[in-house]
Amino acid sequence: MTASALGRRAWVRQIMGMPISIHLRGTATTAVRAAAVAAVYSELREVDRVFSTYRPDSDISRLRRGEISVADGDPAVDEVLRLCERARNATDGYFDVYAAGALDPSGYVKGWAVQVASDRLVASGSTNHCLNAAGDLVVRGGPRPGEPWRIGIRHPFQPQAVCWVLAVSDIAVATSGTYERGLHVIDPHTGRPAEDLCSVTVVGPDLGTADAYATAAVAMGLKGLDWLARLADHESAAVTQDARASRSDHLPLAQ
Repeated sequence: MTASALGRRAWVRQIMGMPISIHLRGTATTAVRAAAVAAVYSELREVDRVFSTYRPDSDISRLRRGEISVADGDPAVDEVLRLCERARNATDGYFDVYAAGALDPSGYVKGWAVQVASDRLVASGSTNHCLNAAGDLVVRGGPRPGEPWRIGIRHPFQPQAVCWVLAVSDIAVATSGTYERGLHVIDPHTGRPAEDLCSVTVVGPDLGTADAYATAAVAMGLKGLDWLARLADHESAAVTQDARASRSDHLPLAQ
């Protein structure tokens, strides 16, 4: 069956200040796909309503101003902050929602929200998809039967090039770095911007965790390379500011 016969298979919306794309594969009707996609984008807009640090009426903004407690907010706030605390413990404090001073769980929220959306797509029967939130993504199944998704990891010094191409299925891929937003990752232990690593990619079973680990590794600087090498159930790749590239032995590279 041709792509035209199957109908539309890709969508993109600007939510949480970033483009979020959804690619669906399979034999579902166009109407079923459209309904699944609409539900995902609706949920992501709700996440933005609750967690945005740019919206003065969000739960997080009100919590930062002391107007409400965690218990007064959306139940997702308590869930996310608990997960952030778990990530802080797992990274020796290098992932910290207070790294820049005020409470800001944004470094976990994006990955968590996309992972939840992917899980719900699977529950609805959409078992072959790719959700991409500005380069952090979850893939399920493949674009065609028996084929993995091919994911390029952007070269931090050459915007039109890639450092690696992954062949992945049923996994999350998160990248943190300084090549787009500058030195924005803060080392919580020094209060200074981290400078040594300009790109870290982590591949693992959960996007929220992978995103937190990638951010933590950047915050660690060069010692983040050794920390990444010891991570269980995750693969990784990194590029230093002086253009040295390294990767874990079992990074799922495309052939």
